[in-house]
Amino acid sequence: MEYLDIYDEDGNHLGHESRDVVHRDALWHNTVHCWLYDKEGNIYFQISKDEQKLYTTASGHVKAGETIKEAFGREVKEEIGININYDKAIFVNVYKFIMDKNKNDGTLFRDRAFSNIYVCVFDGENNNFSFDDNELSGLVKINAKETLNILKNEKGKLNATIIQSENNGIVEHEKQIEFNDFLVNYGETAISKYGDALRKVIELTSINN
Repeated sequence: MEYLDIYDEDGNHLGHESRDVVHRDALWHNTVHCWLYDKEGNIYFQISKDEQKLYTTASGHVKAGETIKEAFGREVKEEIGININYDKAIFVNVYKFIMDKNKNDGTLFRDRAFSNIYVCVFDGENNNFSFDDNELSGLVKINAKETLNILKNEKGKLNATIIQSENNGIVEHEKQIEFNDFLVNYGETAISKYGDALRKVIELTSINN
């Protein structure tokens, strides 16, 4: 059974509880939003398995006793199959995420999370990726500046590299991405959800571009 550290709304640590109870009772906990980027100013979005929309490179719960950066490294390894030097991950922001939704089994899923956003440079090869097919359908590599403009304007297209598994290997192809391809939940905007990470990547790579 997975346990999560729990907090009050001000971030004071209260103890730990099982993941099921955390979402049953709407207890505050930590999640991590992992973003990888390259030195050319590109950022990696995953193609989420369920929605087939673009989302964080990887993301998930921070387990009880685990640091945010440790969770960063674990989630990246679990979802896209690479070992990353998570000590180099750079803090971007943390925001409160609140969502209640009915699950297919009729139960109510209640989420109260401190979403910790971190970015980390990736200088490896795309063929090193190994995707968790239960979580994502591949990655999309796109230019951070162009992506930020589309999310600001809520329209437009940009060229992207699609990275997916095929026949036990990694294949790439080019495709145009549109604003509606990005995952945005009810009550959110794309720019508020992804803008901070994109701006940080632009800041970190502006010297080289």
